[in-house]
Amino acid sequence: MKTRSPTLLSRRPSAGTLVPLGLVLWLLSLAQTPDAHAAAPPKLRVSENKRFLVTEAGQPFFWLGDTAWELFHRLNREEALHYLDTRAQQGFTLIQAVALAELDGLNTPNPYGHRPLLDNDPTRPDEKPGPDNDYWDHVDFIVQAANQRGLYIGLLPTWGDKWNKKWGTGPEIFTPQNAEVYGEWLGRRYRNAAVVWILGGDRPIETDAHREIIRAMARGLRRGDGGAHLITFHPVGGAGSAQWFHDEPWLDFNMRQNGHGTEYNGRYELTRADYNRTPVKPVLDGEPIYEDHPVHFDPARQGHSIAADVRRAAYWDLFSGAFGHTYGHHSVWQMWAPNREPINHPLLPWREALQQPGARQMVHAKRLLLSRPFLTRVPDDALLVPDRVPTSVPGAGRYRFVATRDSAGSYGMVYAPVGRPFRVRLNTLEAREIRAWWFNPRTGQAQPAGQFPARGEQTFTPPDPGEHLDWILVLDDASKNYPPPGQP
Repeated sequence: MKTRSPTLLSRRPSAGTLVPLGLVLWLLSLAQTPDAHAAAPPKLRVSENKRFLVTEAGQPFFWLGDTAWELFHRLNREEALHYLDTRAQQGFTLIQAVALAELDGLNTPNPYGHRPLLDNDPTRPDEKPGPDNDYWDHVDFIVQAANQRGLYIGLLPTWGDKWNKKWGTGPEIFTPQNAEVYGEWLGRRYRNAAVVWILGGDRPIETDAHREIIRAMARGLRRGDGGAHLITFHPVGGAGSAQWFHDEPWLDFNMRQNGHGTEYNGRYELTRADYNRTPVKPVLDGEPIYEDHPVHFDPARQGHSIAADVRRAAYWDLFSGAFGHTYGHHSVWQMWAPNREPINHPLLPWREALQQPGARQMVHAKRLLLSRPFLTRVPDDALLVPDRVPTSVPGAGRYRFVATRDSAGSYGMVYAPVGRPFRVRLNTLEAREIRAWWFNPRTGQAQPAGQFPARGEQTFTPPDPGEHLDWILVLDDASKNYPPPGQP
């Protein structure tokens, strides 16, 4: 990534000097952001138990991502800073964005009139002298601004390979040879930035040539960045990277796209299936149901999703073994505004969509799980006692209960998507006394739910039985004196 000299901060232009708009916005972003001078986020690696991501120092990293696929392509710098500031304030930790963007990113220029490649040739990025003169300077600016705000960039080198035109437009531009060259160039450019490489881009692997393109791009990235960054693969809807690449040495962790349905069965249950694969690799849902998205792409029959739908997806994934979670909003991924052609019926402009309730509620999941031992957490639905009618508990469809616990038995959690009574096996935990809490995933608040001997079964009824009012039961070993759930 091009770096701007620190001496720029101490220079004062003489009277009459014209300062480039990009430089002005960058300097303003430093002045207005409290932690803008902080060091870039630390490098990430896979944890020793191969289940999570951690920093170089071994601290847990909670991937709370947002899908901003068109960030580099459609937003100007002022808009990009507003977007990044908002997501940083909301507790997100990573932004997923695409270099060669989905919505005709090769041929439709960015807000400054720049395109990424010369003659759509991946071996010829369109670079011009100076810090603010080409498409890649704009990407540099956004990556650096994100890192200054403590945000990693989940950087997709391209949206798919352009080989499948189901979504987006563009010619088929990649071969294994030019993909490796482009990957090496990109890896070298962002070697020192806080990024995670995400190959793929919502495309199936349909031929051996497709597989070789991905492998070649991974080789190029590794050569270019010297192995500094993790690599994963973003698959087509309903699939996971493990389907094609689980045994590949370059694939550091698996990413699923459980997609835009609202039922546990057939989609979100597959996170656990990838968790159970060998060799063990971390797993993440990189594209679940978006907020305000047409459910199953069928708004005429099923309407648009709501915050309750995205909360369910988050806790289904997390309690089934995911090390983090990606949120998305249907207006934000495409950065829709009234002057742009809408894709699949977005409901409101992207600036307004940033404040939708589901986005603001995602941080509660991060705070909840980080308030307990994180790197020893395992999925375990054995905490739940199945009802006489199992479709009630553990449930099915939109109403599936899921559970997770500490492998050492010091705590357990049950996600209850509806206000239905359920029974828990307290002796699943290694404790003499259990302190119980109800955690509200809509507000992040916790309230005591009693203390019990850690034996036998106990019935719990969520505090409010209302529709779409989900709750999380937290069961702690009382001797650990953990803080209220969600508090550090």
